[in-house]
Amino acid sequence: MKNFVDELRWRGMLKDIMPGTEDLLNKEMVSGYIGFDPTADSLGVGNLVQIMTLVHFQRCGHKPFALVGGATGMVGDPSGKSQERNLLSTELLNHNLNSQKKQLERFLNFNSGENSAEIVNNYDWFKDLNFLDFIRDTGKHITVNYMLAKDSVKNRLENGMSFTEFSYQLVQGYDFYHLNTQKNIKIQMGGSDQWGNITTGTELIRRKGGGEAYALTTPLIKKADGTKFGKSEKGNIWLDPEKTSPYEFYQFWLNSGDADCENYIKIFSLKGQEELEGLISEHQQDPGRRQLQKALADEITTRVHGDEELEKAKQASQILFGKATEEALRTLDERTLVSVFAGVSQGNIKRTELDAEIEIVTLLADHTSLFNSKGEARRMVQGNGISINKSKVKLDKMLNPTDLINDKYILIQKGKKDYFLLIVD
Repeated sequence: MKNFVDELRWRGMLKDIMPGTEDLLNKEMVSGYIGFDPTADSLGVGNLVQIMTLVHFQRCGHKPFALVGGATGMVGDPSGKSQERNLLSTELLNHNLNSQKKQLERFLNFNSGENSAEIVNNYDWFKDLNFLDFIRDTGKHITVNYMLAKDSVKNRLENGMSFTEFSYQLVQGYDFYHLNTQKNIKIQMGGSDQWGNITTGTELIRRKGGGEAYALTTPLIKKADGTKFGKSEKGNIWLDPEKTSPYEFYQFWLNSGDADCENYIKIFSLKGQEELEGLISEHQQDPGRRQLQKALADEITTRVHGDEELEKAKQASQILFGKATEEALRTLDERTLVSVFAGVSQGNIKRTELDAEIEIVTLLADHTSLFNSKGEARRMVQGNGISINKSKVKLDKMLNPTDLINDKYILIQKGKKDYFLLIVD
């Protein structure tokens, strides 16, 4: 059995650890869990740190549980929040939970071995729990002073905090107590902002059940410039391909800065220490080749989206940044094509104009912003500087519906770097 805590240490994934935790993990197979917030119908790359914690936990011989918060999602975790969150309906929560379960199954082994992963939903034990029974049998074991001392509460007292959110740590603490007594789960893990909630659970287990429980947290990841990890200019980077296309997902990792990438690859890769240190050393000798970014992007995109989508993402990258053919361009589905050219200038043309055929110079001058006049456009075509759908064109080129990609788009390229996407309406 590999040493789980040592694994986290060299990967830079260990922040807080309760005394006795490492000894327990080295002594026996331990069941442990991490909770996931069901406020969206997809997990994001910010959740990947915790997913990878469970993956390493399982690979070190322990039994991982992923708790999806059907009940706690109705309350709202105040940790790291400056204001009250909107509460979700049961119907929306259930939709989100089912979507997240499918994503978790891509990472963890749920099918074989005594340490196969399990998913639990805290709504299952809270739905029939009577409020009076809860405050009598559970609330009496945790003092208000203890709850007020938590950072998640102290940071909100000045601006106000509802009883609903104030009670969150007690609800999460009960999760740990329930799982400890019913599933023999002895350790809860999470991000460092969850330390207060997690230790409320260990305290409840000790006071209410007389048992022992343990805690471990990972550091919150930030980029080298101090900004939040997991965000792009468009917002969150999601694991759901409908929310973030595999191409955008691939590019997020490929565009990581050198300092960030050395950190990310240790956290998100399954490669061993010796192999990763070799990769990092190679990268430091020649950062321009971006070998570390490529290795990171390849591995994570494959794990989240599969080999086929990785190859599509690579082809898409070549279309914009490398030497790609018209054939490769035509293999892209519409979602990927739109993702690739999201930042490219765009314009429209009527389908009737294409049906009647339109000469290349007229199309360039009248339907794009690449040229100020037909003369300028003509000279560029004569100089072999214009490509339509990655194929060079001459002055006699007439465009018609057969030039459309996905029956909707024409890609115009001026020189090496200037692109224009023409869309049929």
